[in-house]
Amino acid sequence: MKVIRYGSKELEKIYNRTLYRSHKTVSRVAKILDDIRLNGDAALIRYTKKYDKASLSPKQIKVSQAEISGSYQNISPDFVSSLKLIIDNVTRFYKRQIKKPWRIKDKDGIVLGEQFTPLDSVGIYIPAGQAPLVSTVYMTVLPAKIAGVKRIALISPPNKFGHINPHILVVADLLKVDEIYKAGGAQAIAAFAYGTKTIPGVNKIVGPGNVYVTEAKRQVYGCVDIDMLAGPTELVIIANRYSDYGCIKADLMAQEEHTGGLSILITTSKAQSRQFRQEAGKGYVILVKNLREAAEVANKIAPEHLEILVKNPFKILKDIRNAGAVFLGHYSPTAVGDYVAGPSHVLPTSGTARFFSGLSLADFVKSSHIISYSKKALEGMRQPLEKISSIEGLTKHLESIKIRFE
Repeated sequence: MKVIRYGSKELEKIYNRTLYRSHKTVSRVAKILDDIRLNGDAALIRYTKKYDKASLSPKQIKVSQAEISGSYQNISPDFVSSLKLIIDNVTRFYKRQIKKPWRIKDKDGIVLGEQFTPLDSVGIYIPAGQAPLVSTVYMTVLPAKIAGVKRIALISPPNKFGHINPHILVVADLLKVDEIYKAGGAQAIAAFAYGTKTIPGVNKIVGPGNVYVTEAKRQVYGCVDIDMLAGPTELVIIANRYSDYGCIKADLMAQEEHTGGLSILITTSKAQSRQFRQEAGKGYVILVKNLREAAEVANKIAPEHLEILVKNPFKILKDIRNAGAVFLGHYSPTAVGDYVAGPSHVLPTSGTARFFSGLSLADFVKSSHIISYSKKALEGMRQPLEKISSIEGLTKHLESIKIRFE
């Protein structure tokens, strides 16, 4: 691993990293989106044959109940029982995020408030390239369910035989997903955004994916909502001389399992920096003077995952402003957040934790402002209303106030 000292110009490259997309990717995705928008299922089947090597008929795009039932025969017997605890953990976390409507009233008859309404429909993309992301099913479906989304559709790339991974199907079935479809890449995002004869469009698309999926989400945003634009996964570890070498190494190696992932150790220990200089890997070791500098560097990196492996991690937590998820202490590895803790592992990357949050219940709910005025209340606001509307030159706005008192 490469060692960088605090204040080095090389750090600026890490701070200023962005989600890269080539002009070729942008134009290729745009072409796919237009093709799906204009030609629907026919284009979807063509791209599935080209990229996933699976030959599907229009009737095979949607996963049948027989396929779902058959998937239970292709999983280990203890898989379902293992899910129960995980589902309970995720459910418990997201139930705490439920927002209740509120209203305030005053003596003049003004009522103000906010009401929350779940989205009508959500499309969830589940990658299945290098590894089928089974955990992403419950990490996205459960918050949508708890929020009260009426229709939840899932889409995932099929293998060359035209089948979706059985574990993905089983989890989706257990969570009562309404519809499951076979498609991947930009074409899957286009199908959810624009709708086809087989796949009705949705209000919002969530879930991680490769550069083509991410670029497709960027291009359809506005036609539908999206959760975020996520790039390769990231891990930053804050450590000092008291931190366990074995834990640090294991967590950095786990991060290396992801293609293109970023792994960084920020440490106050020169001995540690020398140790990890010898370790294989594409990551960085950043040597700082103290834990205050470590927090400063971490905030500038704004990583997806941040592990704090020091004696009193909660003391440093108050200084952390930018991170998708923070893992405190030696017994809280990133893997526990990836799979079982409860909060979704769909998190901001590429420095976007400066302004994005991890997937939450709020992603599946919209709010409406409530405003009610009595005649007396409107009379009390008449003068400032008339003043502002006249300054802006919107005379009809002014008339809409006056007419109520004639």
